[in-house]
Amino acid sequence: TGIINRAFTSLVRLMFMVSYAVKDTFDLAPLLVFESDPPPPLTNAATMDLNEWETSLTQMLGRKPESGIIDYLIDGEAFFKRFERAIDQAQDSIHVRTYIFDNDDYATFVADRLRDRANAGVEVRILIDGLGSLTALAQPASELPEGHSPPLSIHSYLESGSTVNVRSITNPFFTGDHTKSIIIDKSLAFIGGMNIAREYRYEWHDMMVELRGAVVARLQDDFNVAWAGAGPLGDVARFFAHLMPGTEAAAEAGYPIRVLYTLPVASEIRQAQLAAIRRAQRYIYLQNAYLTDDTFLLELVRARRRGVDVRVVIPLESDRGQLTRDNILAANALFKHGVRVYIYPGMSHIKAAIFDGWACLGSANLDQLSLRVNLETNVATSEPAAVEALRQRLFEADFNASPEMQEAFPERWNDRLWEMLGDYIF
Repeated sequence: TGIINRAFTSLVRLMFMVSYAVKDTFDLAPLLVFESDPPPPLTNAATMDLNEWETSLTQMLGRKPESGIIDYLIDGEAFFKRFERAIDQAQDSIHVRTYIFDNDDYATFVADRLRDRANAGVEVRILIDGLGSLTALAQPASELPEGHSPPLSIHSYLESGSTVNVRSITNPFFTGDHTKSIIIDKSLAFIGGMNIAREYRYEWHDMMVELRGAVVARLQDDFNVAWAGAGPLGDVARFFAHLMPGTEAAAEAGYPIRVLYTLPVASEIRQAQLAAIRRAQRYIYLQNAYLTDDTFLLELVRARRRGVDVRVVIPLESDRGQLTRDNILAANALFKHGVRVYIYPGMSHIKAAIFDGWACLGSANLDQLSLRVNLETNVATSEPAAVEALRQRLFEADFNASPEMQEAFPERWNDRLWEMLGDYIF
């Protein structure tokens, strides 16, 4: 039924998936052109003009930023304790849009909290990606407390004995909604990389941000449209949701914050970050679980060739086991061309970057799925205090915690084949 009641959006997504795949496959200059030249010394140039950069972003995206305030919640202890308090304090509504809502012990604990609030009169709506949650069930958590009996369906568990309303997003052509956003009382939002599962609470290195201010209204409107589109009327409901008046924006003070998307018709996250790499004059700090987009690798090497201090953090482990072969090839290519590569000692699911004082972070990996296929949401800002906090609390901490590459990883004969297929399969 997903393709039937969402025929238009399904067709659009398929059309753009195919066109992007063809374009990205044949629109690349090889890294081999740099192999004979050693990387130059780092430059002492000034960083890019951020006012000019923000003006160009407004022109590129066709909209101005919203205002708001960002607070970083790094790792599960920080985020989920804050999320639990927000659930308990909610008075009007809790709207959750997530790729995975697992059925492990921690996910059912959160589900119980949500059911309690729903039964206390709070409107609780949960939007779950069908493919993401199905994948999670196929990969059970590494540790579960003795006696935990997971429900067969978290969808049914959430709704059973409560007024929680759950919608599962169908996945035509294996496309997904990879956004993770939570809006409380239309005045507080969380966005980032964390799904609702025990590994995000206890095991993985990851980050969400807490947002207040007018930017929350945009995220609420995004949820409303996605919620309508996941209902029985599909594209018809989505169309009318776009016509509805927007959520009233909070009048709280703040600084400019942009919301960026991966949509079928616009890869804003990809476009903006590639433009930032090309403009950067002094430094690029980047951390991502899946750094496999060939154009990003090429532009990072080109930036290093301009004398930019390019540093990348990738995880030693992934949700598919040890360091993936795609990431090994990416790490080797960057290392060989002078980029400083740090291997985080464990699983890091963080997706964040700073380009000369412009920060961009959220749900999007730097692979074809996140940049071309799935629905994604990032936020970005040039506010100096917010960017400096991210630099110190995340990047400096992880540079110190992660061994820096000193030699290339061994490669296998079939790595290149898997690399070509992997961007679209994993």
